[in-house]
Formats: sequence, C-alpha cells, structure tokens
Amino acid sequence: MDKFVLKGYLIIMTMHFRPTLKHFPVICLILFLIGANSGCVTSEEKETGGPTGVLVMPPVPTKEPIVNSDWLYWRGPIGSGVSRQTGLPDALDLNDSSLLWTHEIQGGGVPVAAGGRLYHFGYYGVTGDLQEALICMDALSGKVLWERRYSDFLSDIVYNRYGVGAPCVDGESGNVYFQTSTGLLLGFDKDGKSLWERSLMEEFSRLTFPNGRTGGPCVDGDLIIIHAITANWGSNGPARDRFYAFDKHTGDLVWFSTPGITPKDSSFAPLIFEDLSDGRRVFYSGTGCGNVVCIDARTGQPLWRFQMSHGGVNSGVILHDDVVVAVHGKENLDATEIGRMVAIKKPLQLPDPGEPALVLGKEDEKWRNNELEAFTSTPVYRENRIYCTSKTGVLLCLDAAAGDIIWRVKLSPDQVHASPLWADGKLYVPMFDGKCFVVKDKGDFGEILDEVQLDGACLAAPSASHGRLFVQSKKRLYCFGSKTPAPDFSATAASQAKGTGGPVALQVVPAEFAVKSGTSQKFKVFSLDKTGRRIAQLSEGLTWEKWIPPTAKVKVKVDAEISSDGVLVASSDAKLSAGALRVTDGKVFGVARGRILQDLPYVENFEDSFVLSQTSSDDIPFSYPPLPWLGARMRWQIQESDGNKIAGNTLDKVLFQRAMNFVGHKDMSNYTVEADVMTDGNRRIKSTVGLVNQRYIVALVGNWQKLEVFSNYDRFKISVPFSIKTNTWYHLKTRVDIATDGSGVIRAKAWEKGSDEPDAWTIEAPHANAHKQGSPGIYALSPQSLKKVYIDNISVTSNN
Repeated sequence: MDKFVLKGYLIIMTMHFRPTLKHFPVICLILFLIGANSGCVTSEEKETGGPTGVLVMPPVPTKEPIVNSDWLYWRGPIGSGVSRQTGLPDALDLNDSSLLWTHEIQGGGVPVAAGGRLYHFGYYGVTGDLQEALICMDALSGKVLWERRYSDFLSDIVYNRYGVGAPCVDGESGNVYFQTSTGLLLGFDKDGKSLWERSLMEEFSRLTFPNGRTGGPCVDGDLIIIHAITANWGSNGPARDRFYAFDKHTGDLVWFSTPGITPKDSSFAPLIFEDLSDGRRVFYSGTGCGNVVCIDARTGQPLWRFQMSHGGVNSGVILHDDVVVAVHGKENLDATEIGRMVAIKKPLQLPDPGEPALVLGKEDEKWRNNELEAFTSTPVYRENRIYCTSKTGVLLCLDAAAGDIIWRVKLSPDQVHASPLWADGKLYVPMFDGKCFVVKDKGDFGEILDEVQLDGACLAAPSASHGRLFVQSKKRLYCFGSKTPAPDFSATAASQAKGTGGPVALQVVPAEFAVKSGTSQKFKVFSLDKTGRRIAQLSEGLTWEKWIPPTAKVKVKVDAEISSDGVLVASSDAKLSAGALRVTDGKVFGVARGRILQDLPYVENFEDSFVLSQTSSDDIPFSYPPLPWLGARMRWQIQESDGNKIAGNTLDKVLFQRAMNFVGHKDMSNYTVEADVMTDGNRRIKSTVGLVNQRYIVALVGNWQKLEVFSNYDRFKISVPFSIKTNTWYHLKTRVDIATDGSGVIRAKAWEKGSDEPDAWTIEAPHANAHKQGSPGIYALSPQSLKKVYIDNISVTSNN
C-alpha cells in the first residue's frame, strides 16, 4: 500500500474519533479497501503524470439548515432542495385556509425568502409588452413592496420562455442578486436600490438560446457566481460553458473558469458547495458539454470533470458520502439509451494550483442506473435516499448507496424543469401538467397525501420559509401555509478566516477589463494561499507589465500604460486593442486580461494593420478581424475586394450562419452607426446584413426585400419594404433617440453607395420601453451558410 495514502487515512481516522479496540475491524477494512484502490489513476493522470496535490480527506460535514430558516438560494439553505421547515400543510387546497394568497405573474422562477420578504423572478405581459421582473413581496400578505422590470434585447428566446431561474439573497447583508434571460446581472439592496449592473452579453458575449433557460446566481462568501455559454475573445473566444465569479460588493470580475469542452446545449444547472478537509472550498455543477465538473470556488480552478452525456447536464447534482450523484436526459456516450443516473466517486487526490484538471471515466463510477431520464429536474437527497422525477412523470425513490429503485409512483404524463422539495417529512412535487403533489415516503412505497391543479404548467421547484410553501405556475405564484409573521431577517456574520502560509499565486481584480479611451482602471491584488484563501491585499513591492502569454495566438498588447501602483490608463487617442497584464511580487504572479475600446468617434476601414496572411477554406487570403471584437474571430474575415479590404462573414460552419458581434462598450448611448454593406444571393436565397445600435439590430433583409428594426423577433420588430440588389454596395445609417419619458425612436436609412443620402429616414420605429444604452456592433445572417455578407467603412459617432 502507498505509505502516503496510509498516513493520510490514519490522520483522517484520528481526527474524527479516538480509536479503541472495538474500532480495529473497521480500521482494517478501510485500509484494505484503500490499498485495493491506491494504484488507480485517471486517464488525465496517465497523460500528465497525475496531480501532485496532497491527499484529500473526507469533506467537512455540511451543516443542516435550522428549523424555519430563510430560503436564500434556488435550491435552499445548503443547495440540496431540502428544508427543515415544520408545520407545512399536508393538503394544498385552493379553497381553504391553507392558501394564503396568489400573485398573477408568469414564468418558471423559484421564489427565495429572507425574513418576512420574498424575492421572485418572473415576467409580465405578452409579445411587445413582455418584461421580466424582479419583485420584492411581503411573504405573509403577498403585497408587492417594490419591483424592477426589464425588456428583452437581442436574445434568441422564442414564445414566452422567460423567467426560468431564481434570484439569491446574501446572508450577510440581505442584498439580492439576479440575472435576466438576456444576461443582465444585477445587484440590489433589500429596498431595491441598485448596487451594480453587468451586461454579460455585451461584456463577455454570453449567448442566448430559444429555450430561455437562465437559472440564477448564487452567493458564496464575497462572490456572486454564475455560469453561461460565452464566446468571448482571445483564448476565451471559442464557445464554452464558463463560470464567472463577481465581487458581491462592486460587481468586479474576480475569476472566470472554463472547465469543459465544446458545448452541445445550454445548461442552467444549479451549484452545490462543499468544504474539503484540506481547506479548499469547491462546488459541483453540470455543464452544457455533458460534463459534471468540480471547481475551486475561491479561484475558479477546474479540478475534475466527468462526461456523462452528449448533451447538456441541466439537473443539479447531489452529494452523498464519497460520491457526487448526477442525472441527465440526453444521449449516453456508451449506449443507445437516453438518460442515466450516475454516482461518481470523488478523486482521492486533487490537482495543486496551476495543474490540469482530472478527467474521470467509467472506472470512477460507483454505480449507475439506466432507468432514469431527467432532462432538467434536480433530485433531492435525504437520509440515504434519492428522490427524482423522470421525463415520463414518475416520482422515483432510490437507494443512495447502490442506485437501486426502492419505489416509484406515477404522478403525471410528463415532466420538464420542476424539481421536488423535501420539507416537514414530505415531498412537494410540481409537475408539468400544473398539478402539485404532496407525497409521503412510507418506506417501501410512496403515498400521495394530496394533489392540487394549479393554473398553468409548473416549471419551477417549490421553496419553503418560516412555515410557508411557495409554488410558481406559468400563470401565477401561490403561497400556502402559516399565517404567523416571520421574524426580521437576521444577517450572518462575515467569515473572518484568512489564508495562512506562503502565497502560491496573486489574484488580480478585475480579472477581465474593458476600458474606454480617455479613462482608467484601478486594479486590486491579493495574495492567495494553497487553499485559495486571501492572505492580504498588496499595494507595495509589485511589478506590473503588459504581457503576452506564451500560448497566445495573437501576439499583441493593450494600447494603454500600467503604473507601478496598478492603474491602467488609456489615453484619449488610445486605439482598439486587447491583451494581458502581469503583476509579480518577485515570487508569484497574477494575470488580468482585457480590451481597450475606442470612445466616440470610432472608425474602422480595415486598411491598416490587417495582413492577409491566412488562407480560407475557399482559397481566399484573409486576416482575422480586430481581436477586441467579441466572438468575431471565427465568424468574420478581412479580405480584399476591388483593391479594398473589407469584412466578410465565414461560411465554414452552419453554426455560424448567424453572427452578432459587439465592437464597443456596453455603456455607450446617443450615437449613430453607419457602414457600407452588401448582401449576396440569388433568386432562391439571399443573405441579411445589419448593424447593432443600442441593443437594436437594423438590417437589410435580402430574402424579404425589406429594411427591418428588431431587438427580439417575438418582442419588437418593425419593417418597411426596401428593394435590395445582391452584390451591390449600400450605405446603412441608424440612430436611436430617447425621450424624457423613457420611450424612443429607432431611425434608419439606406441608399445605394455613390448616390446622394436621402433627407428622410427610411424607417422610424417607436418603442415605448426603449433601450437606453448598449454596445454598437455588426450583424450577419447567411441561411444555411450559403451566401455571404460584406461590411466596410464602419463609423460610430455622437448624435450631438
């Protein structure tokens, strides 16, 4: 047996109890089993030599939530869907005193509660009037105390698939955070005062999908953590399911993490956290690339991943002893069956900081059950049993130790997103057909205590707080239970634990920046110990430099200067650029990356600094587009046409037949965008080319011969007929004017290049809830990747 393994596990045993003679057989059995498995390595270890990190001891037991505690996160106090609430109703009757109130709001959101306040994510209205909302309510009466509403912009969401997620509440301050379906990440105090705002779409190229699944952020210490599919720039340009951690006080990005591979699907799986006995804090989640991942919560370092499906893993995982249990509803990697539940053994050793993540395989499974097919419903773990709803509308109870099904009960024809809640010795189970069941585990069978038909389908998990149960259907929010007022919210003390020992790395905040010309950015630097804890904030003895990472494909630096005290200054004439910064204390270092974005005016004619040294798949010499353009590297090429350099979209992948790429800062407003544009096509199929102005797309639609303004196709779209000849250059110009009442008019005109500009606008599109800011950008649509679009002479200027 490995002496290191033996020593580690002897330490484990003596930490948790004082051995006596009666414990001798148990100790021998454990050591025998350790010896039998000590020679196992993962596939990643075989390639890299394995991690050199210390042996990971069993996790520190997670504290059970106190009775009648607050429900601050999507999946409850410890992220497991379990509540210690008591006195919850056995029956949910819409006509008796168990129903306290309802509120007419649509969606599939999970309410969260802090003291006597309830915070909820949903939406109001239909079509053009639809707006998502964060609402704060009195949990006892259902009275709305305040709300904040947001219109869709530039998303791919169809029908009314909004409000599928949850806000979260910070237990230290009572502040609330949530993410809209379009990727606005927002922080508020308990009274609705805005703390900060990030636009994930315009800052990190967060992608949206027709399903609208959003999920929600979570608070961990001083961090707000989310994950989404992004296609950013540079090394983060390829689309991946990434995790981002923001400082909860300021909104600054602390770290980002790319733990998986190319995604096949989006994922909104919740996070669940665990403290390891080596001092590290980690979380687990499913990803859009079909993996279950383990990530260091303090640094974002990927520690291991286990691929279990071809599609996304949308259900949250659960923790049980030494395994992580996950379920999916997509195609398996090694079988024709759809769906599976797997218990993944946690690795005994984890990578040290800077080492590659482990890739676990089938040999790391403890058990699997192929009868489970759950696409987005998250299981619940309680007292060695797992409860899960399947795609076919069945509630199943499984033995957590072996994965065997103990009992099953048919509840409804099918199930989609909603997850069970375990509380007060019962399971509360909403279903897709709008029924909500109360089920009791009777040992070898499940007994239905009650069922109620709600108004609209149920997509969300229930939540419970202070004796009350909250359930959202597609049409309204329901509150059942206690009429006793909840105590005032009681803040938890902030953790005072600091790092110990010598630093192993420096953490630079913000980890990614976007600085406009004529402005500056001040950085903070923290030393980290081997567990990712911050030892101290550093201000002296640091050396800064503009840095080119050895792995960078584009060897460039930001057009700005970094001072010795960590202030990056972009002069008023700084050019569009991107790159990295490196800081060191002489022993360890940290890195930040970012972009310098030109303030108005911004002009790009592609003539300078573009060397056509690449060759496309159709043998055309080209150069990649400007590095700071978000997500543009694989979607656009700079090529020559009639002696000029122009930008054309790529046709290599059908996945890229639609391209929308931002070229400026998210806070820009009151500007005019114009460019020369050209479509290609024939009488059967033509391309579409356009510009993005303040979260609106203005496009020449070749197939339909019209000039169109839209923000989301189902929400806001206005067009006028316009004759478009393929392979003919037009000049397209647009501006957005905002009135004092918040309404606006999007104006655009187009004319054949070389002719006189018309005096009148070709289209004027009024919008009652106008977008007041947003990055400029470019847009292309090549149906089935058959016909290209071309853009030249881009200009963004102030309206004043």
